[in-house]
Amino acid sequence: MDIITKYFPDLTPRQLEQFEQLGELYKEWNEKINVISRKDIDQLYERHVLHSMGIAKYIQFTPGTKIMDVGTGGGFPGIPLAILFPETNFRLVDSIAKKIKVVEGVSQSLGLTNVLAEQARAEKVNDEFDFVVSRAVTAFPKFVSLVRRKISASQKNSMANGILYLKGGDFLEELEPFKKQVQVFPLSDQFEEAFFETKKLIHLRLKKTGK
Repeated sequence: MDIITKYFPDLTPRQLEQFEQLGELYKEWNEKINVISRKDIDQLYERHVLHSMGIAKYIQFTPGTKIMDVGTGGGFPGIPLAILFPETNFRLVDSIAKKIKVVEGVSQSLGLTNVLAEQARAEKVNDEFDFVVSRAVTAFPKFVSLVRRKISASQKNSMANGILYLKGGDFLEELEPFKKQVQVFPLSDQFEEAFFETKKLIHLRLKKTGK
C-alpha cells in the first residue's frame, strides 16, 4: 500500500480502505481462479494497481463519465480507477467467464456501485462510452478497429473522448496510422520505479463514426 499513498496522498479514508483490501482479495481469488501470474501477485500494487492508476495522473474524469474497460482480466485498469472515481460509471468486459467472476467478487467485496462486469466481446457491447480503456490486450490498430464505434460524440472531460491504452515496449510502428490523433505519455514521468521505465499511456482521440 505504501506505493499507492506515495503517489496518491489525497485518498479519502474510504478509498484507502478499499485499496488496502485489494491485496488480500486478489490473493484469495487467485488461489481459486488464476487471473494474475504467480510472480506478479506479490507485486500486485506496483504492477497492476499503480499501473492502472497511471491513467489518473493525466485525466480526472468528471462525474457521469462512462468508461468501458476491454479485456479487463481480473479487473485492471477498471477496478482501481473505479475506486479513484466513484462518480464515474465503469463497464468491465472480458470474453472469459471466470475472469468476470473474479471482477464481480472483488467489486462486491469492495462495495463498488459504479462497476458493471460483463462477459462479452467489446464489439458486441451495445452502448457508447466517453473512453475505452485497456492494458495492451492486442496490437493497437486491431484494438482501435474493435472499439472505435463505441465512442460517444458528447464531450465532458478535459481530454477528447477516445481510447486510453496502457502499453509497454516498442510500439511506435503500431501508432503510425493514427499519428495525427495520438498522444503518448511516459509513465516514467510519474513513477520512479524501474517497472515503469518502458510503460506508456496512449491517448487516441476518436470522433463518433457511423455504425
